[in-house]
Amino acid sequence: MIIMDNTDTIKLLQECDAGTKMAVSSIDEVLEKVCNIDMKQLLQESKSHHEKLGNEIHSLLNSYKSEEKEPNPIAKSMSWMKTNMKMTMDYSDETVADIITDGCNMGIKSLNKYLNQYKMANNSSKEICIRLASIEEQLGKELRKYL
Repeated sequence: MIIMDNTDTIKLLQECDAGTKMAVSSIDEVLEKVCNIDMKQLLQESKSHHEKLGNEIHSLLNSYKSEEKEPNPIAKSMSWMKTNMKMTMDYSDETVADIITDGCNMGIKSLNKYLNQYKMANNSSKEICIRLASIEEQLGKELRKYL
């Protein structure tokens, strides 16, 4: 009998978990500031996709008897400071689109780094990571018209 080491799988899922939480938090931070109804709906739908995938990740982590992962507190604070500083200087939908697009790009970059770092992760966790990157990519593309 072969016993698989789940370390890479768990670590990849934890990074995806932190990523979904960071995305939801970032969207929550700007959502009330958005004036354009279509843009607001786009952000709400993306938040919902992130939450749904986050719940799926939580179930998988529970099945591995593993903890969830919170976003890095430093990254979260820097994101908060950047968002609030930019919004103070220019309170507009264009600024929100810029901030969220930057976040999407950073998320995609991080997720690809984790896919390469945790090569021994199982296929279902890799697929979840790819789905999350795809959600980020789609949101970034759809926000371009508001830049």
